[in-house]
Amino acid sequence: MKVILLADVKGSGKKGDTVNVSDGYAKNFLFPKKLAIPLTAQAENDRKNQIAAQQFHKETELAAARQLRASLKDRHIKVTAKAGQGGRLFGSVTSREVAEALAAQTGTTLDKRKIELKGDIKTFGTFEAELRLYTGVTARIFVDVGEE
Repeated sequence: MKVILLADVKGSGKKGDTVNVSDGYAKNFLFPKKLAIPLTAQAENDRKNQIAAQQFHKETELAAARQLRASLKDRHIKVTAKAGQGGRLFGSVTSREVAEALAAQTGTTLDKRKIELKGDIKTFGTFEAELRLYTGVTARIFVDVGEE
């Protein structure tokens, strides 16, 4: 019997695969546990439509990430911090503070885990940061640290 797997099944296949299994295995194990559905024309058509929709969403997210990269490329973000003598900061500027400054200055909200600083920012100056916008899509920005 041909079935479409709804979840990964050890020894049979991965989610979304069309596999040929014995009738008893399908009727007594896969169907009651909602791990598979029988392969019908309707089910196969639904699966193709679902794959096409997922591909469309991935392409639109990728296009949006590329557009965001173009708007943020080599942009300077200003961050202020308190410092002691010699220009050393009290603490350091973190990716959270860079994310907040990015949201305030450009209107782009980005998770702090997507911001990778090239090193610790413990002094005034200009530092490079990399934004991971999507798989394979990154943008470089500069963080200008000034005195508060």
